[in-house]
This record gives sequence, structure tokens and C-alpha cells, in this order.
Amino acid sequence: MEKRHIAFAGVSVAMVLLTAACGSSKDNSAGSANVQPAGGSQTVGAGASASAGAGAVAGATGGYEAGGEAGRTGPAKQLAVKEDAKLGKFVTDSKGWTLYRFDEDTPKPAKSNCNDDCATKWPAVPADDAAATTGIESSKLGSVTRSDGTKQLTLAGWPVYRFAGDAKPGDTKGQGVGGTWNALAPDGKPAGKTAAADDSLQLMVNNNAELGKIIVDGKGMTVYRFDKDSAWPMKTGCLGACLDTWKPVKAVDTTKVAGLDAAKVTSFKRPDGTKQAAFDCWLLYTFTGDKKPGDINGQGVKGTWFAVTDKGKKAGQ
Repeated sequence: MEKRHIAFAGVSVAMVLLTAACGSSKDNSAGSANVQPAGGSQTVGAGASASAGAGAVAGATGGYEAGGEAGRTGPAKQLAVKEDAKLGKFVTDSKGWTLYRFDEDTPKPAKSNCNDDCATKWPAVPADDAAATTGIESSKLGSVTRSDGTKQLTLAGWPVYRFAGDAKPGDTKGQGVGGTWNALAPDGKPAGKTAAADDSLQLMVNNNAELGKIIVDGKGMTVYRFDKDSAWPMKTGCLGACLDTWKPVKAVDTTKVAGLDAAKVTSFKRPDGTKQAAFDCWLLYTFTGDKKPGDINGQGVKGTWFAVTDKGKKAGQ
């Protein structure tokens, strides 16, 4: 009897490990493999729901030193490009304050996800009175309307911030905070990250007004999961005519995702030999009925198709 009990326990442990592997493994199926590869000048951003970035920043500095707050508000004016051994080239405002970007924002379409407490720690830079300098293309400067109605400066689509933890011009204490904040390189990429050969993200998270945080592709188009697929073992239920409407998302480079756990991004080898992106073992698709970034026309279609949350769950459920 004791031997039977031990054997049963061993099987149970094995099943738990197999189930857990689906959410954390880099290789989740036979034949699949992880693919590597401008507005008003008023103070903006402080007072619009708290972002996940706020929690990541808490405790990152030992409090904010006095004396520099006035310099951390107001327009950027003439931007400048600085360089140091650690970060390489990065952008500052006219007074030398380092400018930052947030990985949980999106550049296409431009959107800030740093509000309330987050915006107190990371003051948004107003969009007006900003000018490019040598090394920065003026065409890359733009603006985004924040949730409180103010206009925030963008660079290559990325909303621009200062950091309340920087005590004086030239400080770069915001670099790497929470793993999501980085000084801005002149082309909008994160400074100091050699892995980011370009800023063409392939998967990212968008804060949808109706569904909350959902995954979108590099063009900002909503991605979906299908109830008739299987996460474990990974199988596709979308074949034939289904593929005319629901397009498999191509396998992605995990260094080009933002706002979601890259360890859960894998790929699946479809019957035709192509590789499809998956998140937490659920295959990802786009919907031909979505015509522009932000559309969620595929949500709930036939009760089997759903946008995917940043945790891999069905949105709106």
C-alpha cells in the first residue's frame, strides 16, 4: 500500500511540473522553440489611475532631494545630446536634466501609462517649446494627449519624462529603475541597452479603455487567443478557412517585447511549418476585422475569441 502511495505521489508531482512548464518553459511543444534573435506649458501628468510603474519606483531612491523640483517641470526647450561611458548618448533638456522613457508606454499609437503617483515620481515633459538639436531628427518630436488632457512631449512616439529622484542636472538615477525606465537615446531607444538594435517592438502591452491591459503587436494591433486551441499540449484549432479571418502572429524576438513577461513568450510550429508566437502557451492571432491600432472588433467573436491580457488570460472575463 505504501509503495502505491509513493508511486501516486510521484505521478502527481510529474503532472504539476508539466503544467507549470507551460507558463515558464522556453520550449513548449515538439517542433516549437523560443525564437531569439506638443501642447500647453503647464505642469503635466500629476493627477490623472496609478500605473504599475509607480510601485516599481517606490523606494528606488531614499526620497527626493530638495532644490531641483523647479528644474524638473516646464518645457524642455532646446534639447541636448550628452554622452557617457555607461549610457552612451542620451537626451537632456535645455538645463541638462536627463530625459527618460517608460517601457509600459506605447509608441504606436503614442500613449502614456504613467499617471497619479507614478507621474509625481516621473514628471511628464510638456509638449510645447521643444526643439531638436544636432543628433536628433526634428521629425521624431511630437506630442500625446495624457488622460488629464495635457499634452506631453514624445520622441519617436515615446512619451518623455524627467525623474524626481535626480537631484541635479546630469544625474541619471532613473536609469534602469524597476527594469522599465531608461534614459532616452536620441532616436527614442533606451540608452545603455546594446541589445535594442532598433525600437521596432514586436509585442507590447496597451492599456485599453474597455478591456484594460491587453497585448498588441508591433503595429499596435490587438492580438487574440482562441478557445478551440489547446495550451497544453499546444495545438491549433484554427485551420483552413479560419486563417482567412484570423492571422497567426509570427514568432517574435523576445528582446523586442515590452510590458509582459518575456519568459512566457514562445513559438509553435504550425502544420504548414511556419512558426507562430504564443504567450503563456496560448497561440496569438490578429483579426482582419480590426482596421486600425486600438480596435478590438475580434473580442468575443462566436464566444471563442478573446483579446489577451498582459497575464495571458482572456480579456473581459
